[in-house]
Amino acid sequence: MDITRRDVLTTAGGAALALGAGATRIAAAGAAGENVVSKARLKQSVCRWCYEKVEFRTFCKGVADLGLTAIDLLREEDWSVAKEYGLTCSMGSVRAGSIPDGLNDPANHDEIVSALTSAIPRAAKAGVPNVIVFFGNRRPNIDDEQAVRNCTDALGKVVKVAEEHEVTVCVELLNSKVDHEGYQGDHTPFGVQVMKAVGSPRVKLLYDIYHMQIMEGDVIRTITDNWDYIGHFHTGGVPGRHELDGTQELQWDAIARAIVDKGYTGYFAHEFIPTREPLTSLGEAVQLCDV
Repeated sequence: MDITRRDVLTTAGGAALALGAGATRIAAAGAAGENVVSKARLKQSVCRWCYEKVEFRTFCKGVADLGLTAIDLLREEDWSVAKEYGLTCSMGSVRAGSIPDGLNDPANHDEIVSALTSAIPRAAKAGVPNVIVFFGNRRPNIDDEQAVRNCTDALGKVVKVAEEHEVTVCVELLNSKVDHEGYQGDHTPFGVQVMKAVGSPRVKLLYDIYHMQIMEGDVIRTITDNWDYIGHFHTGGVPGRHELDGTQELQWDAIARAIVDKGYTGYFAHEFIPTREPLTSLGEAVQLCDV
């Protein structure tokens, strides 16, 4: 694919066969623009950047027709447009640093803290429950221990405004093996150390299942063992970051069920790059995880 998530944030037949008859039924529903959500125990969302080739209003209508209630990683200028279609922005992208330039480096703190302090009240007013920020890439002379302290210091400066406005600052775990070489927050224990040190219900991890499967595996146990520190989820097929289907190594319905059975009330956002008709692929994933 020409487009990558880094680009957006900083500036097939075989799959259907693997899914079997269930995929055919889902595909037909998605293609027809029908609601594929029946149980709705898990609040599912979808990341906009994976569907950049679909015009935004067309995308919003398609997402709403599938039965979803939210879109992830929208810029502030798009929040109100999504709302016209009955959709919440489940994770706001507010230009608070970037994937490589994040919380681990004090040189970035003024910019990140200023962006979050400014954006959080607007997010609350717009009904956006979460905003995203990143740990950042490794720097010379900043080891993990110092990075934890640096991240804690920066996040501590936005706890008050986040708690006052009831908006959660989510810091994302990413893989450094395939997609984001050098990223420091590439394992759950690193992120959990930061969350424990900050100690706020309004600062949580964005646990990206795709990324952490690449780095750690043992997804369900890791999620349940660190439940108190996770505030949001992303999906993506492994390997390849494509559809959640029979070509992937993860059992997505089991993961979704484990999450919802824990009483999760936040959003579970799909972040895979479709290789087939985009909204059909999304509809398949939504129905698979509607447990």
